[in-house]
Amino acid sequence: QVQLVESGGGLVQAGGSLRLSCAASGFTFSSYAMGWFRQAPGKGREFVAAITWDGGYTYYADSVKGRFAISRNIAKNTLYLQMNSLKPEDTASYYCAKRKLPYSSGYSSNELSYDTWGQGTQVTVSS
Repeated sequence: QVQLVESGGGLVQAGGSLRLSCAASGFTFSSYAMGWFRQAPGKGREFVAAITWDGGYTYYADSVKGRFAISRNIAKNTLYLQMNSLKPEDTASYYCAKRKLPYSSGYSSNELSYDTWGQGTQVTVSS
């Protein structure tokens, strides 16, 4: 079945870095745009970054632009989120997600455009 499994979260000091991974299975990974979202305690889920199905374009929330980088490795069926210069306000559970339709153009920050989610990985940034 279609499955996404995140890993790489943890506790890090402000200014540090983490790389999250999302292992995809059960679908043709190279045909789907993907995204990362996050949810902090007591808040709704928010868009972080997205990448097109061919990896040609990437998009970021203003809050992470210049600090985070999304990428994908087709051979490994894995999505990544490199997070640098982390801040306490980046503390959240991070989720990867798959777009509903293959070969979707552009990007979407709307979680309703995604139909499969991982279980999440916790990132905690201490001040």
